[in-house]
Amino acid sequence: MKIAFVGKGGSGKTTLSSLFIRCLAAAGAPVIAFDADINQHLGTALGLDEAEAAALPAMGDRLPLIKDHLRGSNPRIASAETMIKTTPPGDGSRLLRVRESNPVYDACARTLELDGGAVRLMVTGPFSDADLGVACYHSKTGAVELCLNHLVDGRDEYVVVDMTAGSDSFASGMFTRFDITFLVAEPTRRGVSVYRQYKEYARDFGVELKVVGNKVQGQDDLDFLRAEVGDDLLVTVGHSDWVRAMEKGRPPRFDLLEEPNRHALDQLRTVADSAYERRDTERYTRQMVHFHLKNAQSWGNERTGVDLAAQVDPDFVLGGSATAPV
Repeated sequence: MKIAFVGKGGSGKTTLSSLFIRCLAAAGAPVIAFDADINQHLGTALGLDEAEAAALPAMGDRLPLIKDHLRGSNPRIASAETMIKTTPPGDGSRLLRVRESNPVYDACARTLELDGGAVRLMVTGPFSDADLGVACYHSKTGAVELCLNHLVDGRDEYVVVDMTAGSDSFASGMFTRFDITFLVAEPTRRGVSVYRQYKEYARDFGVELKVVGNKVQGQDDLDFLRAEVGDDLLVTVGHSDWVRAMEKGRPPRFDLLEEPNRHALDQLRTVADSAYERRDTERYTRQMVHFHLKNAQSWGNERTGVDLAAQVDPDFVLGGSATAPV
């Protein structure tokens, strides 16, 4: 299943997503983790040192390879150069699967051993001065969106994305690519402001949204979050000595994480698992096409010089009976 972690900068979004990834890895679940944030911190949150994290292969730098692989023999896509971040798969496209080996994973993923399990980590790459102007950062996060559009996952497989902070993900259709979205919110007015923005978009597109209260220190904090987000509040997480040690580069064994926080992570997994049962593959594909046509009309057709609406395969459903072979 596909799971997103969102929230304002400093909310603890990356920390919570890394803890959830560790929880899955400790249980032996197959996991692909994407760092799609403008500030690349997921690698260090998962135990890499700064040099190791900086050496991770950037998806944004390997976009031609990604496009060429995913295009496959799809006759509706004339060339990899005419693919944009929202290009949907169709008959003949190559799809990605969580457990397989393929050229995209070989080039862009690194396997991390965590708590008795392993995860594949993929990163967009850091933002730099070179990304200002024409080559904006969204072209890098677009590599993640393109992969999500072509990724087929099962009920016991997990794709976890640490999204860019705030409401930046609304600039594309990537926020609709998930079975469930966990919004990390602090018990402050600023902490719940992103929730209100996300809730409005989520309602319009049927996105399932749950709030994870972070840095909750007492009943007053809990009451505040309940008053602001209502039934969308799923769990809360408080102070963690384990996290403090992790942030110093000395993480204890994961089974030493405080019991209340471990229980909160187990609840996240239970809710994510139940969301998979409600997956609507036809709606998922329909939304994918909606945002592709929107991007094609607003900038894609002009940039590529072709009518990108012709890339849409009307008979294709990702994860449905029409799903293309590898």
